[in-house]
Amino acid sequence: MSTTIQKIYPVLNMHCAGCANNVERTVKKLPGVTDASVNFASNQLNVSFEGNHITPGEIRAAVLAAGYDLIIEETRKAERQEEAQHLRYQRLKHKVTGAWILVVPLLFFAMVLRQMPYTEWIQMMLAIPMLAFFGNDFFVGAWKQLKLGRSNMDTLVALSTSIAFLFSLFNTLFPEYWRSHGLETHVYYEASGVIIAFVLTGKLMEERAKGNTSAAIRRLMGLQPKTARVRRTNGQEEEMPIEELQVGNLIIVHPGEQLPVDGQVAEGESYVDESMISGEPIPVGKVKGDKVLAGTVNQRGSFVVSATQVGSETVLARIIRLVQEAQGSKAPVQRIVDRVTEFFVPTVLGIAILTFVLWLAIGGTERLSYGVLSAVSVLVIACPCALGLATPTALMVGMGKAADLHILIKDALALEQMRKVNVIVFDKTGTLTEGTPAVKGWLWAQPQEAHHKEVLLAAELKSEHPLANAIVEALRQGEPIQPATLDRFESLTGKGVKVGFQGTTYWVGSHKLLNDFNVPIDEQLSTMLKEYATEGNSIIYFGQANELLAAIAVSDPIKATSPDAIKQLKAQGTEVYMLTGDSERTAKAVATSLGIDQYVADALPDDKAEYIRELQLQGKRVAMVGDGINDSQALALADVSVAMGKGTDIAMDVAMVTLMTSDLLLLPKAFQLSRQTVRLIHQNLFWAFIYNVIGIPIAAGVLFPFDGLLLSPMLASAAMAFSSVSVVLNSLSLGRRRI
Repeated sequence: MSTTIQKIYPVLNMHCAGCANNVERTVKKLPGVTDASVNFASNQLNVSFEGNHITPGEIRAAVLAAGYDLIIEETRKAERQEEAQHLRYQRLKHKVTGAWILVVPLLFFAMVLRQMPYTEWIQMMLAIPMLAFFGNDFFVGAWKQLKLGRSNMDTLVALSTSIAFLFSLFNTLFPEYWRSHGLETHVYYEASGVIIAFVLTGKLMEERAKGNTSAAIRRLMGLQPKTARVRRTNGQEEEMPIEELQVGNLIIVHPGEQLPVDGQVAEGESYVDESMISGEPIPVGKVKGDKVLAGTVNQRGSFVVSATQVGSETVLARIIRLVQEAQGSKAPVQRIVDRVTEFFVPTVLGIAILTFVLWLAIGGTERLSYGVLSAVSVLVIACPCALGLATPTALMVGMGKAADLHILIKDALALEQMRKVNVIVFDKTGTLTEGTPAVKGWLWAQPQEAHHKEVLLAAELKSEHPLANAIVEALRQGEPIQPATLDRFESLTGKGVKVGFQGTTYWVGSHKLLNDFNVPIDEQLSTMLKEYATEGNSIIYFGQANELLAAIAVSDPIKATSPDAIKQLKAQGTEVYMLTGDSERTAKAVATSLGIDQYVADALPDDKAEYIRELQLQGKRVAMVGDGINDSQALALADVSVAMGKGTDIAMDVAMVTLMTSDLLLLPKAFQLSRQTVRLIHQNLFWAFIYNVIGIPIAAGVLFPFDGLLLSPMLASAAMAFSSVSVVLNSLSLGRRRI
């Protein structure tokens, strides 16, 4: 049976959206690859492949053959990518400096000393190193793509500069050809040189701006220490790279140090700053047996941690991986853009040829130079990069900002779906409430017998209901009791549990279970229970056969941020609902205190899922907010599923969106961020399309018959460089906006 492996590999040597498409198409065609997606903004390949059919080495070999490269080594992958990007940036910077050193005198001779003898020969000598040394990457890239029958940005730059240079070279070597036809000769060496200088400058600015879009990932990675201090069995300490750590290692952590692993405190005690994971600013006290997480910072005393998760299995590593995958994912609109960029370069080549032909057909040979210049301008001004960067850069900044706010968004589809949500449905326990319930009161309907509490303790220890732990804690606070040895145990979903003890059936659960056993409640007890329920307490019933033994009032306080979060969501125009398994009276009390008008009580898991379906049938876009486990049916059915994360138990694999802290105020921020990011994507795409729609006809000379305006290749190359950089800078502006 084949095993599908999903990996993220950094891609090297890409410098346009066409490059990303070429890598993606190359990898997708490989046998054994089930899916592949390349993000030009992050320079990453997200690939799923069958491990027994193809290896990472074979994928890399195919990418190398296409003219690019992959980093497939798992150790220091991020550092290797950063080093490669830094080297590329430095190399670009040197090329830009050298290019402008040659371009300035080239422009001087072309514009100021145009009539000087042999000026065209001097310009040619300056243009040759421009193309050979500073523009060589464009020609090498174009040649590699030509061998594969493909094209990209390199093709446009290589063609435009070589056409301008070769046309000028012909005019320099054979000027009498034009003079014999009564035409004046012109050279355009400065055009080929300036095109390369401007394109390189644009790429340099683009690389610098793109580096800022991945700032969130770098901050998260900065939380990972590079080494750990390990205690060996002989008591000796050894400094070890975190890649070599294993489960069970004893790690010594001193004050001020970041934890390298997830684990349990084995010795010592301290306070740990967990704000980078949980968002809670107050350091948490840790004693022997407590859990600690990688990336958190030890504040005071030294302690020893027994590693339970290392490397890629830690919570921090999973968060980094989730953000990387989300940033690398494609929004539905990006699929359309990919198709456009795939045909973009061939279309531009066709337009350039048509431009040249039309100039000759309409103006004759005396307009030949205009035709050449216009064709070159069309090749230069066309910019697939702006289109290719429009979506991924906005997504990267949006996802990164969400991660900074402790909001994890699973993929681009989730981000796009969130802005369409007009109904939010909340689970109550652990979502709107603290999720740390406590017993507020006991009401015994029958005289207690010694084994009653023992049976109740045994039943609740096996129960998975969030309120069960509160009863366990309350039972253990008094005189010590041991759980009874049960004959049988049965979980009744959404109702409670049923157990057997010494041939007698006992049950613990909600009033639904009470009704199932047809248990009557006397008037005095009923009055007291109504008072508890009106105050928002949940009532748990404990009985034997069809006889009630006790009723337990459990209080789960409402989170301090819940009322404000509900108010903000309503202000955004969103309808708010609450679903709970509690009784009508309890549900009403909680809903009223939160300002929620629509709520459903007595809801079983199936009821919650059915309610979500009913809302969707009414044409509503529904987000479900729950704990990711008890509400799994409803979460799976909702248009957007949101899980409340609490450190290690965040439901990152279940929900589209995870709020890593218990602060519900993150929810309106998440929806607002979604709207801002998608609005930014639409802005970027609009301007990228408009730029090409307006720029290409002007470059072709469509305005020349009206006002004699002809766009020079120099201005075209400057406009092309500006378009890509402006898209990236517009995306980066999202990071500075308040939410």
